[in-house]
Amino acid sequence: MDDIVLEVPGQPVPQPRQRVTIRGGHGHAYTEKKHPIHLYRQAIELVARASGRKMPRVPTVLSIVAVFERPKSHWRKHDLSPKAPLWPNADGDNIQKGVADALTDACLWEDDDQVVDWHCRKRYAARNEQARTVITIREDV
Repeated sequence: MDDIVLEVPGQPVPQPRQRVTIRGGHGHAYTEKKHPIHLYRQAIELVARASGRKMPRVPTVLSIVAVFERPKSHWRKHDLSPKAPLWPNADGDNIQKGVADALTDACLWEDDDQVVDWHCRKRYAARNEQARTVITIREDV
């Protein structure tokens, strides 16, 4: 099977920790409705569904390249400030979680439990590069 490659424009969003509330004496976990993870996951779902591809139920490798927009404060007039961080502070495992859940919601695969190998690279975009997430899914051979 050929690799499935999806490119999702926009700023990557790590899956946040769930909040917990007590209702009727029982704990209830939720993610705030206004959190940007919801729009990010919808964008991934849209691109995945538009691809028309589906991964069979086989051991799968998921590779993610999360390209974050670099804040303007990191730049000087002609180059990068020496004080600018070298990489985004988002946790790679939280990026993976949001992407994998969105791919499951999009029915690209039956469940993300078939992912046996995960790769997540995170970096800042170059000065004229757009923020995006590039997702590659392939069979583990």
